[in-house]
Amino acid sequence: MEYQDIAIGLDVGTTKIVAMVGRRNEYNKIEILGIGRSKSVGVHRGVVNNITQTIEAIREAVSEAEHSSGLKIKEVIVGIAGQHIRSLQHNDYITRLDFENVISQKDIQKLIDQVHKLVMQPGEEIIHVLPQEYKVDSQAEIVEPIGMYGSRLEANFHVVVGQISSIRNIGICVKAAGLNLSGMTLEPLASAEAVLSTEEREAGVALVDIGGGTTDIAIFKDNIIRHTAVIPFGGNVITENIKTDCLIIERQAELLKIKFGSAWPGENKETEIVCIPGLRGRDPKEISLKHLSQMIHTRVCEILEQVNVEIKNYGNEEQKKRLIAGLVMTGGGSQLKHVRPLTEYITGMDVRIGYSNEHIAGGENGLISHPEYATSIGLVIKGLDDKKKYLCTNVDMVHKHDENYEFISTKFYNKNRRLNSEEDQKKKKNKKKSKSFLEIWADKFRQILNDTE
Repeated sequence: MEYQDIAIGLDVGTTKIVAMVGRRNEYNKIEILGIGRSKSVGVHRGVVNNITQTIEAIREAVSEAEHSSGLKIKEVIVGIAGQHIRSLQHNDYITRLDFENVISQKDIQKLIDQVHKLVMQPGEEIIHVLPQEYKVDSQAEIVEPIGMYGSRLEANFHVVVGQISSIRNIGICVKAAGLNLSGMTLEPLASAEAVLSTEEREAGVALVDIGGGTTDIAIFKDNIIRHTAVIPFGGNVITENIKTDCLIIERQAELLKIKFGSAWPGENKETEIVCIPGLRGRDPKEISLKHLSQMIHTRVCEILEQVNVEIKNYGNEEQKKRLIAGLVMTGGGSQLKHVRPLTEYITGMDVRIGYSNEHIAGGENGLISHPEYATSIGLVIKGLDDKKKYLCTNVDMVHKHDENYEFISTKFYNKNRRLNSEEDQKKKKNKKKSKSFLEIWADKFRQILNDTE
């Protein structure tokens, strides 16, 4: 087994941290080699608020993944979300002096680099620059401009922005846990890789990932990302409401929500009662399932109303922007009883629950394909795709793996990780050779981490 065939996704969530090791088999399916999970106690609504606790939780999850996979984990691709994430639409262009030659990847990269130079609000950093549609001279709605002639290359971009401090804190935690950061990906984009089909992306679909601390949204149309958003509350607000109203501890509230909760109060009768054990000698508490469902219903409606607002902000009411494939729900919150019919009622759209079955190899991985692992699987897919793109342009630089399964490449996956040094950074800057998209992002995140030291 060669290390370049393997990717490790690290999902740093509000309720859990998951490290997942995977590779593609001969049928192009994802084979999960190992998985580790730990309770997340240092993250609030997708943002790290306790560095020490987060580092320990990452180490615990990675150690478990190493034990189950039999591999030494040295680098990860990390998902990023949180209430600090925002997105915007931007249009930009470049004028090509060598218009007698056809448009190449170099021209597209030059345009993307130009967008990266946009001035953001103080303390913000561009995370993703995602091209949507191109325009070459007067010809618009071009999906792939490479190979065309033209003097002016223009494009619409979906730009994802986040706070530098939040991005940097995640990088610090990963590095302090003894890992190298190969890249960061917006979590709803990763989840989309795991649960959406090509047909849904083309027809138009809204992905809604209800996590513990945030609800992430990604909208696709014509196979292009059109809108992203992060709503700063998720399943935890439901648990907190139950805990406060019923005067019970958080663990009991979470179990109550999962085992007896429903998003549709009409399904429960007034006479249905559940008994919760009291604390150390205290009398047990009797809780009406009707009342429990009413609390859950109220909070879920709040989340779905915000989802509906984001879908309207995208422009779903316009005929040409209509999301024909409706809405796909994933994440742990999507497993609440009756959440699907409630979502259909509020949004007026067809809804399905998103599982990762079509991407996972083997029938024994039913638990892994559960919606709460969608982001982790998506990160593995993204990591494998990034490596494949890199290797396609650097085939001559791939060497055999060593006894620790460490991938060796003189440019990106260096055995001694010397690319983090200032000397190698200077050498890279002095090279005249144009860089690939992956190399530029790798440099960018390394610089963020180096700035913290």
